[in-house]
Amino acid sequence: MQSHAQTNKAVLDRYMSLPQGTRVQATYIWIDGTGEGLRSKTKTLEAKPGKMEDLPIWNYDGSSCHQAEGSNSDTYLHPVKMYPCPFRKGDNVLVLCEAYKYNKEPTKTNKRKDCLAVMEKAKEHKPWFGIEQEYTFLDQDGHPFGWPKNGFPGPQGPYYCAVGASRVYGRDIVEAHYRCCLYAGIKISGTNAEVMPAQWEFQVGPTEGIDMGDDLWVARYLMERVAEDFGVVVTLDPKPMVGDWNGAGAHCNFSTKAMREVGGMKHIEAAIEKLSKHHDSHIRAYDPNEGKDNERRLTGAHETSSILDFSSGVANRGASIRIPREVSAQGYGYLEDRRPSSNCDPYSVTMVIVKTTCLGGE
Repeated sequence: MQSHAQTNKAVLDRYMSLPQGTRVQATYIWIDGTGEGLRSKTKTLEAKPGKMEDLPIWNYDGSSCHQAEGSNSDTYLHPVKMYPCPFRKGDNVLVLCEAYKYNKEPTKTNKRKDCLAVMEKAKEHKPWFGIEQEYTFLDQDGHPFGWPKNGFPGPQGPYYCAVGASRVYGRDIVEAHYRCCLYAGIKISGTNAEVMPAQWEFQVGPTEGIDMGDDLWVARYLMERVAEDFGVVVTLDPKPMVGDWNGAGAHCNFSTKAMREVGGMKHIEAAIEKLSKHHDSHIRAYDPNEGKDNERRLTGAHETSSILDFSSGVANRGASIRIPREVSAQGYGYLEDRRPSSNCDPYSVTMVIVKTTCLGGE
């Protein structure tokens, strides 16, 4: 698709190859007031940062990010995690930040602070997570990337894990994103084309505790930046196309140390029992609009459970909680919570799962 907003990236290369001396560019990244959008800006540092303390607190206009009033708009970025930058390379870095208001309280969409406290309480359980992030490519006019402009592609069936130009759209973007994640040190574990054409998935994990949310948010940022270079839009909408098309989720695979050891099935079953008693609170935590986004996706069709009911089963992709068949056979491993939406906040998801299964719902 041609767009007036596209530029010639080959021209940029002339300038990006210029030496930058000993000074370093640090890209500060944060979650905005929508709870699903990402923002970033770049700061020059006098030297390569060796530890988090080398990264200063910074500020931004919170009123332009739905996080403050214009009359009191200074909002503060507290660095929490540093990654090598795959775009500028060298000693340049990406800096994930928590956002704080003028009164030093976390912004409403800063879920990381509470999530970290929960993970610290539950650290003896060694909670591991792996999230399967589904997403969809769109043209800049909002139409799914690669779809006919005046119609629809053929019915679902041939697109999942497919190859071939008539079935797969956007692989260049996927490959570029994968390599960026590897470069940045994100624990990306795989990727595949999904059931709806122009829909893809990447997986992050297994990671422990707070690292799940950190790595997934930065992986999302990398996806947005890579797609920007290709002139393509990424949407995390959980039901980007109405009709007989799959939605998009962020299935969360979860285990504790006890679940991963021999005899762990009893701990998996106990966790599922606890989850069954807190279905409504989990649904509210599994998308940024307290379940309203997921209502369009969790219908009981297209490999989803109903948002109204809790269910579980072995190898059942129509259940709220799936126990993989190999886990059932060997008697230990992990469970998969299939309810989180593609636009969920992974801090909220992992926090509520640990609260319910490890901390008695506190």
